[in-house]
Amino acid sequence: MKAMFLLRIATVTVAIGLGTVMGASNEPASATPQDVFDAMRGSFQPRKAKGVHARYQWDLSGPNGGKWWIEVNDGTYKMGKGKIPDPNVTFIAKDKDWVAICHDQLSGTWAYLTGRLKVRGDQGVARKLGEMFP
Repeated sequence: MKAMFLLRIATVTVAIGLGTVMGASNEPASATPQDVFDAMRGSFQPRKAKGVHARYQWDLSGPNGGKWWIEVNDGTYKMGKGKIPDPNVTFIAKDKDWVAICHDQLSGTWAYLTGRLKVRGDQGVARKLGEMFP
């Protein structure tokens, strides 16, 4: 029971951290997930990614949905559309919800608690995303 409670706290912490990913952006309400990922390219902090080896997957549904991935490898990253093999973390949401989370129009915590955002995989690796892409 205690382990489940701690897992819930860790997952909520991840959701809170996700709100910081591109949170300061001034993108219009019509922004798409691709706009978010394009903007993330300019915010990468190599210093924060030193020693990190992680694969992130996004499965976004909706009219602008799709699959995107980021692979971080010791201070560098690659990003693309499609699936990446063996992701450490997978984020599942609707396209508009992911964009809203990234633009601070929807709380990542609220999205997680209401089932609008699902985070599967290593919670520690998921939290690191917001540090590497502030």
